[in-house]
Amino acid sequence: MKKLMTTAAVLLGFGGAAQAQDEVRLQLQWVTQAQFAGYYVALENGYYEEEGLDVTILPGGPDIAPPQVLAGGGADVMLNWMPSALAAREKGLPVVNIAQPFVRSGLMLTCWRDTGITGPQDFRGKTIGVWFFGNEYPFLSWMSQEGIPTEGGDDGVTVLKQGFNVDPLLQRQADCISTMTYNEYLQVLDAGVSEDELVTFRYEDQGVATLEDGIYVLEENLEDPAFKDKMVRFVRASMRGWETAIASPEEAAEIVLDYDQTGAQSESHQKNMMGEIAKLVEGSTGALDPDAYQRTVDTLLAGGSDPVISEEPEGAWTSDVTEAALN
Repeated sequence: MKKLMTTAAVLLGFGGAAQAQDEVRLQLQWVTQAQFAGYYVALENGYYEEEGLDVTILPGGPDIAPPQVLAGGGADVMLNWMPSALAAREKGLPVVNIAQPFVRSGLMLTCWRDTGITGPQDFRGKTIGVWFFGNEYPFLSWMSQEGIPTEGGDDGVTVLKQGFNVDPLLQRQADCISTMTYNEYLQVLDAGVSEDELVTFRYEDQGVATLEDGIYVLEENLEDPAFKDKMVRFVRASMRGWETAIASPEEAAEIVLDYDQTGAQSESHQKNMMGEIAKLVEGSTGALDPDAYQRTVDTLLAGGSDPVISEEPEGAWTSDVTEAALN
């Protein structure tokens, strides 16, 4: 399939092949998987090439923090969850959201039902697995709003620094773990656990969902008209890639598998993941919803004595790029 798609891309982009391509390095939040299908589909189908772009997609990993890569000049654009991006901005790294393909959150806690947990009030005295590297912010904000300490004890929760796997739940090291609807939750089920044995708490349902997988650049770079124009073309091609991926999810998953150099991903898991990812992106134009942005900010500010951010951000997003990309 990849050879066929590459041939089609060459034919589609032939008219601009002789022109110099502007380089763009995209830093992903995690390893190559269907979570990023839109970008791989855009690359494979020649959408970036048609926009005069030479895009390199840089996979992430457990020891890769996209804001640090961006700050160090290792990438031109990154994908990041908004809590991480806003926290980085407040600490002095001026990142700006230029597009928001994901309009819904896939984050949730997955718990053993036999622990007796029926709601957040039952988290006290329990051990909960939480991802770090910027992914801990939504959880810490949620617990702060619930008035639940995160330093352990009978009245608080013990936070287990969770690796990017589901072992703490399967091995009963934790009562609950962080999962995404499109990845780790499916891994738990694949391990032979039935849905009846679990209880889940989606951040969307709890009213503490924050925006995920936005597209960010450094603020100073947007002052360069050439760079800004390059990002307009990048966003336009990327959203076209997402539209194609959602319309043909199985084909999108197969393209992702073609680009997985580790060989660690399975076809069935990637196709299931793509089905869940489509639910989070469907209907998106790439334009950030100001109400969703404000909900994210309000959630992060509502952290009591230890909020994720301490003041309302200024200049943390712009609609200029998506407006130009959509017109």
